[in-house]
Amino acid sequence: MNAETSPKARKGRPAGAGRRSPGRPGADGPDLRERLLDAAIACFVREGIAATSLRGIAVEAGVTPALLHYYFGDKAQLQEAVISERVLPAFQQLREPIMAAGDDVAALVAAFVLGVGRVVAAHPWLPSLWVREVLCEGGALRDVLFDRIGPQLPRMMAARFAQAQARGELNEDLDPRLLMVSLVGLTLFPAAGAPIWRRLLQADDLDFDALRRHTLALLDRGLGVG
Repeated sequence: MNAETSPKARKGRPAGAGRRSPGRPGADGPDLRERLLDAAIACFVREGIAATSLRGIAVEAGVTPALLHYYFGDKAQLQEAVISERVLPAFQQLREPIMAAGDDVAALVAAFVLGVGRVVAAHPWLPSLWVREVLCEGGALRDVLFDRIGPQLPRMMAARFAQAQARGELNEDLDPRLLMVSLVGLTLFPAAGAPIWRRLLQADDLDFDALRRHTLALLDRGLGVG
């Protein structure tokens, strides 16, 4: 009996040390969880959340389904991980500059337009996923908008617009709630449809910075900021 396998040596070793837990797949790595989330998002955007299987995500990631189960359990847990670790942080990145803009209408609008551009640049999958899973009937992320994003961003902005309008700082013909709808329509939706309008209008030269400048110029007169 050598020192490594002696009872004394085993006594000081943590339980399970030196062997893999039963049923635990291999290929552990610090970046693997992120890669699995990336694969899930790619499948969700391409096929829709409802139509995506864990096996399909595993194929996309180049791993076994067992490894996906090890990290996330079932599909519902994986979907929640995508929401909490990818979708909500993306919108938090948008919320921060908006909160810093204060009550000035022009600054608030500019912060939203610029913020959407930055978020889309960092997370190019977001517009397409949002259109598919929020706008389409039965979308899996619609409740996320109503319960977890709506109170933090669009409702807050609509309330600020209403307050500015009451102070005479916003065009009285505008509805503050529809202004929020218009801002989304001028930012998030064009980002989602960029492959279509760039090809249709032969506009490959227009990047998101050009879209930002166009949107701000379009809004400048209509807001009637005093």
